Amino acid sequence: MNSKRANILIVDDDAMNRTVLSDLLCDEYDIIEAKDGDEAIQILEKKAKDITLVLLDIVMPGRDGLEVLEVMNEKGWIKGTPVVMISAETGCAQVGKAFSLGVTDFIYRPFDQMIVQTRVRNTIRLYVKQMQLSELVTNKIYERTRNSDMLISILSHIVEFRNGESGQHIWHITMLTDILLRALLKRTNEYNITEEDINTIATASAMHDIGKITIPDEILNKPGWLTAEEFEIMKQHTVNGARMLEGMQFFKNESLMRFTYEICRWHHERWNGKGYPDGLQGNDIPIAAQVVSIADVYDALTNERCYKEAYSHEKALNMIRNNKCGVFNPLLLECLNDVADNLPTEMNEKDNGRLSDDNFTKIVRFFFENDGEIPDDFVIQQYNNEHKKSKFFESFQKGIVFEYTYGPSVLKLSPNGAKILDAPQIMVEPERKRLFWDTFGRDNWNSFSKLLFDSLHTNDSFHFNCDLTIKGHKRPCVIKAMQTWNRIDSENPLLESLYGCVEFLDK
Repeated sequence: MNSKRANILIVDDDAMNRTVLSDLLCDEYDIIEAKDGDEAIQILEKKAKDITLVLLDIVMPGRDGLEVLEVMNEKGWIKGTPVVMISAETGCAQVGKAFSLGVTDFIYRPFDQMIVQTRVRNTIRLYVKQMQLSELVTNKIYERTRNSDMLISILSHIVEFRNGESGQHIWHITMLTDILLRALLKRTNEYNITEEDINTIATASAMHDIGKITIPDEILNKPGWLTAEEFEIMKQHTVNGARMLEGMQFFKNESLMRFTYEICRWHHERWNGKGYPDGLQGNDIPIAAQVVSIADVYDALTNERCYKEAYSHEKALNMIRNNKCGVFNPLLLECLNDVADNLPTEMNEKDNGRLSDDNFTKIVRFFFENDGEIPDDFVIQQYNNEHKKSKFFESFQKGIVFEYTYGPSVLKLSPNGAKILDAPQIMVEPERKRLFWDTFGRDNWNSFSKLLFDSLHTNDSFHFNCDLTIKGHKRPCVIKAMQTWNRIDSENPLLESLYGCVEFLDK
């Protein structure tokens, strides 16, 4: 067992406050004290990597707590060291600014032994978990994204399956994006792209056409060219995909989500401003979208579509170079030239490492119809890994994370959610349970159902504000939810799965 104890830096101009906090925490942690903001910064300059937690007073003479926080942000210390603020006023106007500067929690004076010890312990535990998650994401997920991120692959292939394509398109876009980004990195550092960014953008590229889920079949799979009116509808897949991603608030600050949004919305923009949907021009178009745009065009040209035959590698390159498919960044065209000679061979070699189209078709049919066979143990392993990741993310939510599936009706609660409601984690037919109605209420249910039904028509996420009755007490909250699966039966959409989180507003 590691005997090294965590270091806590207590920053307070009042010696008595420092003594009290030190006495409360010294049994579990090693304590370092600073009498003001300047001394705290001097200590952090030397020992920031060794300090596990900072307890920081807001009001101090000289450099106050907020100024210390600003320095911690400038120096990057706040990313590796959680800060719990000390305050005597629960209604302090500076609380909001402190949170915006990265504070994790607050402890109010006079000090309560249990509250101080519990909040410090929980903050350190959360910090450790976040560091573990960061290391996992950096060292495992992003490095092996093309092989391990099955949920993205499956969802992307569902789009291609509905679009009447073989499944190769998604895989090719991912490979081409990776190849072009590496060529770009060799030529310039202008775009500040890192190795991690390359892996993340390549993963995000798989979702470039997710908005096509919203396009009617008769337009999506029409043989031959679209009419002007039909093309206007088809163009909406860019903004529709971006709007779907905007509703995923759980991951809005993740780089993967940022790149995915940029690619979904802007991969049809062109260098000369004549693309869609926003008519962006030049480097106003995010570089991730620019790269995926070329990859998308090249693969579309070199493969058969319902409206065209496949062109040769050479003809596709000439069409792109000669602006037959829109105008692209000249630097990226140079990158394409750099890899052109080896591109077919390199893609073929990488292609041998992927799951076959037949296997992906089986996976998609399994999810659509539940009558196909899971192809092999690899798929099961990857699905289980993604399930574990989902549970890991749930553990960080302070509210109630839930999933609702239809047919049979099952409500699944996160462990923390079940504890808050004093309810079982899995409730079969919750609408038959008194606890469900006592908590939610009939009026709330009627309003929620209307929003839910509207979302089934638009594929939107939605927010619903209400009061829930938790253990006899009404608590204001916002329910953030989105459909994760539905079926369209003629004009009647049918809910298959709903995922969301209840965030309480009376924290």
